[in-house]
Amino acid sequence: MKTGIFATLCLLLVACGGEAPRNSGVYMLLDTSGTYAQELEKAEQIIRYTLSKLDAKDTFAVARIDTGSFSEKDIIAKVSFDDRPSAVNRQKRLFAQQISDFVANVKSSPYTDITGGLLQAVEFLNEKDTGNKTILIFSDLKEDLAEGYIRDIDIELAGFKVIALNVTKLRSDNIDPREYLDRLQEWQGKVEKTGGEWRVINDLDGLEGLL
Repeated sequence: MKTGIFATLCLLLVACGGEAPRNSGVYMLLDTSGTYAQELEKAEQIIRYTLSKLDAKDTFAVARIDTGSFSEKDIIAKVSFDDRPSAVNRQKRLFAQQISDFVANVKSSPYTDITGGLLQAVEFLNEKDTGNKTILIFSDLKEDLAEGYIRDIDIELAGFKVIALNVTKLRSDNIDPREYLDRLQEWQGKVEKTGGEWRVINDLDGLEGLL
């Protein structure tokens, strides 16, 4: 009888110790290439909305998509929220100000390393060990790599939601819409290949309930 009770207690302790975290982690990538940098005021609105949805113990980071985006140097702002409401409010105000300063002074990037940004996002959120992991990509999804950069790799995205936002159509897309559709399909394939969940939201009201 004692052996049975001891075994039951051990199982309960293991179950409690192995409980998955319930907090959320969001990593947002901002495309700053070419004329797309002019879209960043919309991105700032999304960031403010995301801040309003996050709470104590959640994590949020925003990074630019640059020539080589697999780097912490491209993180514009990052925060893991305190468990005290007053501290959380201060953290949110500081985060919003950092983003406003960036948008006001942003310089356009000549290249668009989306894959590198995704790799950095996955590494960041895995290190934070958040329960819900969401990557937001604010981009036209046209990747343009500098010479010598290799990005033909699979990214492990099981357990991640990847949401493409404001996927504007390029001039060439108007000539041949298949380019736009192929671009979306290609990224969907990359995300779902390793178990990620893929969404495209161009009507930003569609973010409600996803964060």
